[in-house]
Amino acid sequence: MSGIYLHVPFCLTRCGYCDFNAYAGLDELQPRYLRAMLSEISLAAPEWHDEEFASVFLGGGTPTSMPPEALGSLLAALRRSFDVSRDAEITTEANPDTVDDASLTALLETGYSRLSMGAQSFDPAVLRSLERLHAPESVRRAMGAARAAGYSNINLDLIYGAHAETLDSWERTLAETISLAPEHVSAYALTIEPATALGRAVARGEVPPPNPDTQADMFLLACSMLRDAGYGHYEISNWAKPGYECRHNLGYWRRQPYLGLGAGAHSYRDDRRWWNVRPPEEYLATVERGDLPKGGEETLEPGDVYLEEVFLRLRILEGVPNSWVDDDRARPFLEGGLLNEEEGSLVPTERGMLLLNELVLGLTAELPTLSRDVVGGG
Repeated sequence: MSGIYLHVPFCLTRCGYCDFNAYAGLDELQPRYLRAMLSEISLAAPEWHDEEFASVFLGGGTPTSMPPEALGSLLAALRRSFDVSRDAEITTEANPDTVDDASLTALLETGYSRLSMGAQSFDPAVLRSLERLHAPESVRRAMGAARAAGYSNINLDLIYGAHAETLDSWERTLAETISLAPEHVSAYALTIEPATALGRAVARGEVPPPNPDTQADMFLLACSMLRDAGYGHYEISNWAKPGYECRHNLGYWRRQPYLGLGAGAHSYRDDRRWWNVRPPEEYLATVERGDLPKGGEETLEPGDVYLEEVFLRLRILEGVPNSWVDDDRARPFLEGGLLNEEEGSLVPTERGMLLLNELVLGLTAELPTLSRDVVGGG
């Protein structure tokens, strides 16, 4: 079934590593942005009248920078305008400094039953390196408040490989995460995007780039510690307790239809991908004229579809059928311990996950280019 993604671009601050469509200092636009999203919901609904939606994901930015009643009105409008299944997975991302007992209770009561919280690290030095404002204690407090409010499905987002982070520090972050017992853990290797503040600092030589060997060790440590704690590794950067895999993101990775609403959001259906205009002011002006805020689109050719299918099947560890790959291409990766053969499919090992691009290149001789929605969040 399909998914709906809603993008809220407002943030408390712009972190130096962030390349998402997020902005600090635009909070005065929130009431106008809410009205525009409600309008876009009405404008987009007719084209999707025949789809049933199994998930809703509110991302950003920091959605919880907006009042709970505003987020509740968005979800209510979705249910009025679309066929959202009664047992749909409904997620909101949250910054730990923007939630408390009252707001979390209100969000749960309005239907946001899954919480994805940005912890990133439990090392204060690493958080400073990432330009995160919250302290480790903020995550502990927010987790306690979420449990008290009644949340039983929580994801913690982590980032590894930042300047000032050591393998020992990362081990402590993983141990702290496990002690808080979230149902889901996302752990992403820090990547340097040239257009970000961190990317420019790296280019100037002020900050060293992440060490790929250290990041590989950190990834393998996460695999080991989370596996021992009972988390299943179901996607390269995602682990879950049994039954708590993120239904929304699995929809992306299985190439199921999804509708993106809000500034810069992407949509996909029937091998066609389109996206909204990115600047919030342009998004607002377009919707306020009564138009859908489409910024561009593309139709995937059969070869592109095949490449995406290979990449995503490897990424979610389902593997690709043996029949899709020439034996001579697969053999070196099987013999090198990067692939396993399981029930007629080629599945990456943990070492193979570290070299996913190389696997795709080796098996197909090409690499796909995917949207940010397909490569992101927990």
